[in-house]
Amino acid sequence: MIKNLLPISALLLGSALLLFAGGTNSLILPVRGTAEGFSAFSLGLLGTGWAIGYVAGCILTPVLVGRVGHIRAFTIMAALAAVAILLSLILLMPPAWIPLRALSGFCFAGAAMIVESWLSERTDAKSRGRVFGAYTMVNLVASTAGQMALTLAPTDGYFFFVTGAVFYCLALVPVAITSSTSPKPLVKVRLDVRALWRNSPVAVVAILLIGVSNSAFGTLAAVYADRIGLTLNAVAFFASVPILAGAVAQIPVGYLSDRMDRRRVLVGITFLALVADLAFILLAPEGRMANLILASVFGAAIFAMYPVVLAHANDHAAEGSGIQTSGGLLLIFGIGSIAGPLIAGLGMSSVGASGLFMTTVGAHTLMLAYAVWRISVSAPPTDEEKGSFVMAPPGKALTPETAAFSSGGSADVPTEAEAPAVSPSADGGPAAGDEPQETGSDDPGPTPEPDAGGGKDKP
Repeated sequence: MIKNLLPISALLLGSALLLFAGGTNSLILPVRGTAEGFSAFSLGLLGTGWAIGYVAGCILTPVLVGRVGHIRAFTIMAALAAVAILLSLILLMPPAWIPLRALSGFCFAGAAMIVESWLSERTDAKSRGRVFGAYTMVNLVASTAGQMALTLAPTDGYFFFVTGAVFYCLALVPVAITSSTSPKPLVKVRLDVRALWRNSPVAVVAILLIGVSNSAFGTLAAVYADRIGLTLNAVAFFASVPILAGAVAQIPVGYLSDRMDRRRVLVGITFLALVADLAFILLAPEGRMANLILASVFGAAIFAMYPVVLAHANDHAAEGSGIQTSGGLLLIFGIGSIAGPLIAGLGMSSVGASGLFMTTVGAHTLMLAYAVWRISVSAPPTDEEKGSFVMAPPGKALTPETAAFSSGGSADVPTEAEAPAVSPSADGGPAAGDEPQETGSDDPGPTPEPDAGGGKDKP
């Protein structure tokens, strides 16, 4: 394992420094914003801005890299991220913070895509799974450490803004001095909702609602914890522990989803998340330990949902279209992430701290109801048609390159005109009584009929 990691140690270090800065940046803004008297709605808009920038980064970074190369593009991203956090210190006002947070999201997506592309290129097929696991763990530890660093000094000065900028700049060094050659072009993705819907309606609806709930919590968890009177140390734990719990939960959830209908697994963890939602609203715990326990349960559920849905969609994807499916779902997740903090911010401004979990209750209720209905009207794929569950980084660390890296796909994927269409599946077309399916104008030909098991196309 060590011999597999040594050649990419510089890239892993650069990614760790970037994630440490990102963790500090993501938590200091809501903590400091709350202290400055910003409304929950304004702080929710920070998450909306981040999501807009992140989606834009996923779409536009391949173009930038194609023009200036990987190292220069990474330099641009890290430098602008440092500028954004420093300007957030100078301009302590929501109208400035929202576009600056969007700039951070753009830079973060771009930098992550570049690093993942490099890692994918430098990793052979046999060691790819272990390297991806190491990469995910490094990022998780670094991001959590960046958040927990806020417990080491007062947050009312400039220290953490400057610290974040320093680590963004330090992330430049390992990447700039690496001797590895630049990898192939980055993954290009587009959003084809009709093709994704034909592939799996459950995946489209669920991924949108997961974006709503996860982004709402990720943006406003610290604000909620502060509103109910937790200390700064407890606020940092409240924001970090759910992500750690989500990472651990993916192991048993993945085991189950490979052995039964993934939609049933999704129903189970969504129900668990709904129980935690209602506990936060109805019990309104005030103590540190009770809140951390509930946050752990909540995080274990919500951060295990994305890889289950992604695996379910890829079970039904036509051969060779897995990266396009994953990239398209990521963009839908981004759309949900734009709406989630906005809705939750409005809720918290209107009804108080519980507005956060009222938002997640709505998202999880809709997801649960739709998944149950789809299970009742369509059959699951057979065991032969199912792929393998792949762990995904919890939190804000997913890009189109993540799909290529984790699955072993090449970054040199088909262009939009060449991208293969997804095939219908057991969960893939509308149920009886729904409107007939349409074939997009860019499809290569008539869509084959599904087999009796409702899975992938017949050979």
